Amino acid sequence: MSLSGVIIRPTTEEDWLDVRALRLEMLADTPIAFGDTLESARQLGEGFWRERGRRGTAGSGANLAAIDETTERWVGTMGGYIDRTVGPMLVGVYVSPAYRGVTRGVTDALMTGIEDWARTEADALTLHVHSENSRAITAYEHRGYVATGRLFPYILNPHQRELEMRKAL
Repeated sequence: MSLSGVIIRPTTEEDWLDVRALRLEMLADTPIAFGDTLESARQLGEGFWRERGRRGTAGSGANLAAIDETTERWVGTMGGYIDRTVGPMLVGVYVSPAYRGVTRGVTDALMTGIEDWARTEADALTLHVHSENSRAITAYEHRGYVATGRLFPYILNPHQRELEMRKAL
């Protein structure tokens, strides 16, 4: 899929350097949005990053990248996996600041790709978002996700909460 100068495609094992670079950018930009830290991610080896890249073609989930066609810079990513209790889960949501916003369309294109994958598995897509990440919550609400009322401890600080949101597909 191509969108106004940005390609959306599944990640591969060979993408591991770009997968790593974008993950480090994500963790630096919005530390509360993810379940690991920049410091711990920097310590992970090539094998880990190759496996993470392989998620886009492994068949058991989905992992998409948004890549600027001109610069070949990775500018966004989203993933999905099947949770045994709730079904498809949206994870690893990130778009670089210069590519954010409805007019750019990168977030919507990535989201459409993950929602298309999730439709092959169930009739809803669920996510967990840090309760203090108002920018992300607003973005999800604009795309039809609603809070389920369920809260979970945030993995990096059990005194903070993540809220569950779901969208019917």
